[in-house]
Amino acid sequence: MYFELGEEYALKLDEADPLTEYKERFYGLPDCIYMDGNSLGLMSYDAESTLLRVMDEWKKLGIKGWGGAEVPWIGYAERLGELQAPLVGAYPDELVVTGGTTVNLHALVATFYRPEGGRRRILADELNFPSDLYALRAQIRLRGGDPDEDLVLVKSRDGLIIEEDDVVDAMGDEVALALLPSVYYRSGQLLDMGRLTKEAHERGILIGFDCSHSVGVVPHYLSEWGVDFAFWCNYKYLNGGPGSTGSLYVNRRHFGSMPGLAGWFGNDRGTMFEMRTEFDPARTAAAWQIGTTTMLSSAPIEGSLRMMAEAGIGNIREKSIQITGYLMFLIDELLGGEPYNYGVATPREPERRGGHVGVTHEDAWRITQALIARGVVPDFRPPNIIRLAPIPLYISFHDVWKVARHLKAVIDGGEHEAFSDDRGTVT
Repeated sequence: MYFELGEEYALKLDEADPLTEYKERFYGLPDCIYMDGNSLGLMSYDAESTLLRVMDEWKKLGIKGWGGAEVPWIGYAERLGELQAPLVGAYPDELVVTGGTTVNLHALVATFYRPEGGRRRILADELNFPSDLYALRAQIRLRGGDPDEDLVLVKSRDGLIIEEDDVVDAMGDEVALALLPSVYYRSGQLLDMGRLTKEAHERGILIGFDCSHSVGVVPHYLSEWGVDFAFWCNYKYLNGGPGSTGSLYVNRRHFGSMPGLAGWFGNDRGTMFEMRTEFDPARTAAAWQIGTTTMLSSAPIEGSLRMMAEAGIGNIREKSIQITGYLMFLIDELLGGEPYNYGVATPREPERRGGHVGVTHEDAWRITQALIARGVVPDFRPPNIIRLAPIPLYISFHDVWKVARHLKAVIDGGEHEAFSDDRGTVT
């Protein structure tokens, strides 16, 4: 991709950006460039509106909201799934907004991990988000296995990315299930989910993906690829609010399977209030719901999804590729050599990266603190990654140009040296 240096060029890119108007639909932080939307997206006016509507329904309808709200609460999780389905290439009944990310992982792995005979192992990798690995080890123990033996972790060759060939090579006859991220939380590497699904199925392995770092910024084709299951959070690129309700996807061919973890809200709606003692699972992905829809944690997602449908995931991805490429260009051209010594951990190929850039520096933690003091909000991931997420809906190319200037100024002035190496509770 071709880029130029200079502030005028950044402003020129913004003038040509079809998404530039969406920035005004978010509550920006005053005097701040917010580059941490891959951890927690900003609040939009659209999300606020649907939250306020549901709160008003609660106030005016009480329990009648379950059947009489604008979007009846009893089917709200499925309705949000229908709204989200186009973002991930799913049929509407394959997706439901419910639970939390790790809870949904447990529910899905409890269903699709079926150790039998010599096939007892789960395939993952050493760079995956730790919570996923905690859950996989727990599920193996629940099935009477030994996580040290039955959890196979693909090794990284460089500590930053996972080679897909290495994943395929690890898909042996002893593997029953594979669970991988779509995008790696440190480096921003995007896996070829279509290829890995095909390779897994050719070897009789079920496969699922944690799409927390890709949904809302990368188009998916889960049903076309044949992915067995997937799950993700909605508070990053989906801007659903802190701790917002998660999402899960189950391919239609698995409808009718008994969920490994059953709960009342996964019951078929037609028999739900008959209060039977035996579970009658819904004939859709809704069967994997466990508890009652958390309305106030779900309502902001509705407004955000409607806005994203309006913007178009194709447009969002196009800008994301361009703006992350531009950020890496500035780091390479201005900050790669002495005395700055910044590096880029994220793959350069557009098809291999998600929506954030992992910037490396041996003093990454203290530089992160210096950036925050300057009004730039990134985050830090050990051992040496500053994550910068130029969110397409509310970060401009001029913002990115200014961030590069801040990175330079921190080193020029030795500003990071004023900060301690001690890390806070939240990094």
